[in-house]
Amino acid sequence: MNKIKAFFRYGNTGYFFVLPAFAYMLFFVGYPIISNFILSFQDVTLKTLKAETKTFVGFQNYIELFTSDNILTMSLWNTLVFTVACLIFQFIIGFALAVLFNKKFTIAKPIRGLLMMPWMIPITVTGLIFKFMFGTDVGIINYFLRGIGLISENIDWLTNTHTAMIAVVIANIWIGIPFNMILISTGLTTIPEELYESAEIDGANKFLIFRKITLPLLKPTIESVLILGFIYTFKVYDLIYVMTSGGPVNSTQVLSTYSYKLSFELFKYSKGAAVANILFIILFFVSLAYLKFAYTEEET
Repeated sequence: MNKIKAFFRYGNTGYFFVLPAFAYMLFFVGYPIISNFILSFQDVTLKTLKAETKTFVGFQNYIELFTSDNILTMSLWNTLVFTVACLIFQFIIGFALAVLFNKKFTIAKPIRGLLMMPWMIPITVTGLIFKFMFGTDVGIINYFLRGIGLISENIDWLTNTHTAMIAVVIANIWIGIPFNMILISTGLTTIPEELYESAEIDGANKFLIFRKITLPLLKPTIESVLILGFIYTFKVYDLIYVMTSGGPVNSTQVLSTYSYKLSFELFKYSKGAAVANILFIILFFVSLAYLKFAYTEEET
């Protein structure tokens, strides 16, 4: 009893408020991650799924994926291309819109609210919309391009290995622009107006003000936006699965869709778990690098 009183005396009440969230994370996040790692070191297929004991194979699944499976290499490359392409355009367009709507004009807030709709719509719904838009015969994209004279014949956007990746990148850019815009807009509101006024009084032009004041003070926000955008984009699954299912001929196959294909279409559960772990490890080290970088900057 005395120990319990001493525990509360030293202000440890907060642990009781943290405990439910910790238990939730431990059960719904920690356990699946650990279970998935164990599964990747076993040989579990549809035949052995219900077996009492699973065969332990060590790193064999990982070795086979990297040495005899060209699809993993292609998926890794596609994931990187998809992520970088989306990040570049999402950030540039989101940054431009944030700067625009940071200016005081009458309809700035209503339009900014409307631009948040792509972020609020479920990704599966967005995927179906863009799948219809990029359709060969009935898609509005081909109709528009023919209307302005850029093409004479319909393009097979989602069934052509050269254009399928472009289509899913465009769809994901549309989803990610509001995320970039709202975070950068929040960062812009933290910059004191007095700095801009002083710079204008000193004769600085718009470009110099942007380069010397806006960009340096937005650096922490920009870093956070890029890292979060990388993590969210690198693990995208639902959009690509709805639009192309990783096809045609694996041209849009990414790590997340390939893990699903191995596990639930080919029933190679251990190899699917191994691909998921590769995705997890990459994002884990990216997150660690960001935390170390942010911590170093805070100290300096």
